[in-house]
Amino acid sequence: MKPKTSSKTYSLKSGRMSAGIRSLKASDPELFGYISDELGRQRSTISLIAAENIISEAVLEATGNILTNKSSEGYPGRRYHSGTLFIDKIESLAIKRAKALFDVPHANVQPLGGSVANFEVYLALCKPGDTIMGQSLIDGGHLSHGWHATAAAQIYKSAQYHVKRNGYIDIEEARRLAVKNRPTVIWIGSSAYSRKLPFKEFSSIADKVGAYLVADIAHVAGLIAGGVHESPVEYAHIITTTTHKTLRGVRGAIIMATRKGLGKDPMLSKKIDKAVFPGLQSATHNDMTAGIAATLHEASKPEFRKYARQVVENAKTLSHALINYGINIVTGGTDNHMMIMDLRNIRPGMGVFVEEALEMIGITTNRNAVPGDSSTPFYPSGLRLGTSAVTARGMKDEEMRHIARIIRDTVQLIRKYRLPEEPKERAAYLSEFRAGVIKDAKILNLRSEVSLIADKFPIYQDMKL
Repeated sequence: MKPKTSSKTYSLKSGRMSAGIRSLKASDPELFGYISDELGRQRSTISLIAAENIISEAVLEATGNILTNKSSEGYPGRRYHSGTLFIDKIESLAIKRAKALFDVPHANVQPLGGSVANFEVYLALCKPGDTIMGQSLIDGGHLSHGWHATAAAQIYKSAQYHVKRNGYIDIEEARRLAVKNRPTVIWIGSSAYSRKLPFKEFSSIADKVGAYLVADIAHVAGLIAGGVHESPVEYAHIITTTTHKTLRGVRGAIIMATRKGLGKDPMLSKKIDKAVFPGLQSATHNDMTAGIAATLHEASKPEFRKYARQVVENAKTLSHALINYGINIVTGGTDNHMMIMDLRNIRPGMGVFVEEALEMIGITTNRNAVPGDSSTPFYPSGLRLGTSAVTARGMKDEEMRHIARIIRDTVQLIRKYRLPEEPKERAAYLSEFRAGVIKDAKILNLRSEVSLIADKFPIYQDMKL
């Protein structure tokens, strides 16, 4: 006698089970409403945030599904829970794809985020009190590379290198710092640097002082995969990356050991894995791992190479157009997906005003410090722009020039505003600024322009929440 088949069905796309489990819309309409609103916001606005992208429905489908039901502490073939046969296959697939895409002998796909991955590198390589060296946050570096406000800077001694007056990394200063401080780890990688990263030069510095060179390629991983940015695999001992920026995938991270790294320390792979688990993490996020596997699969396709080329072309077009409108760009242009607007020629602290005015018209950006900024990190003088998300929507040169003109018009509208010198007065002043600008008819006209562009390049057309 055949066993009865279950009437319960599950769809990866809908994420619903038919028997007795109500949909989110029915069970939690308040939360469902917020998610629906966010989908509407993404559809109707333009993201120029360099750390954001728009992932495919295939990657969305691989993420946030029944895989989250499974506990799988440990590594494939070495778990602390039973029932992980298919979880092992998924993680092994993600590892295989990471190794192939970036041409490395070892990859760990479990890190929960970029800063977590970078701290796990410290655990693998450093003892408390060791010296680490990275690019200053104000000069475009990342918090996790030793900025004074982070846990890493409290546990390790931090030496920070900077950029020159022209905005390019000061390689000679980095060399002097390395010789003076003899760091265990040297970082090359940034969060707000628009030029190609000098992997070869930093490899020479690290080799000279016996340091590990760690390349944090979070912002340029997709460009490397797409063949439009040099890979650090020949020069670095370890590579870390997030998977959601130019790589256009789920939010997660990867730590990779290179052949050079294993040549320096044959135990490096084991040290990395031990730092991730049990060093800093426990059970894996299996749906995220599946999303990473799907992300890496898409990044290996010829279509992705076309996408990466267009990202860079769009960034160059946007930066050139802004410069032609009289807006200063740090380093005078870009080699990658981002650029930093320097608004000090208007006045220091203008970043927050331009960021908020652009959000009012439907363009999201993020305020950012510029090299030598006299203003505070929360009220900086710059704005960071990126082209990954707009390129994912299909926008090209014509749209970049149109967006540049809209940015120019927005900046012109708010030139009169000035950040109060007294910190206690700033919150009230910004409230008055918002209330006044939002009523401006010119702002409303610019909002209509942005809506027309966004409508022309729809996202997730068939998605119904």
